[in-house]
Amino acid sequence: MASMEEAYKRIKEDFELLQEPNAIIEYILELGQTNDMRIPDELKNDKTKIHGCASDAWMIEECKDGKVHFTVEGSSEMAKGMIPLMLQIFNDRTPDEILGFDPQKLYSLGFEKILSPTRLQGMEAFLNRIYSAAKRCKEEG
Repeated sequence: MASMEEAYKRIKEDFELLQEPNAIIEYILELGQTNDMRIPDELKNDKTKIHGCASDAWMIEECKDGKVHFTVEGSSEMAKGMIPLMLQIFNDRTPDEILGFDPQKLYSLGFEKILSPTRLQGMEAFLNRIYSAAKRCKEEG
């Protein structure tokens, strides 16, 4: 598995190749079409909901074998595409790896050019949940 930094660099290179915001959006939407990650309906509740997202999205965080595992489902096409993109970087990492990664790097990918302010808030809510889960897993040891 590529490191978080390698995963980030690969996404950055893909975005640089695409250049145009519309091409990047198209790429994200295509990723969403192949995203088959689902959360059972009975687990979709206030606790798993990502509050602050423009559309409905849910996340389950688990600490497994010293790593943080995320299961995420989004209801909009954009959310469905952003999820696998983010999980390439954050899923199945140690808490220290996640906590050592600067989330501000994601802004250098140009998300502010392709995401509405509401969707950017959703991305921040998603990242807050990821970093909170990493802290919790680290404390649990």
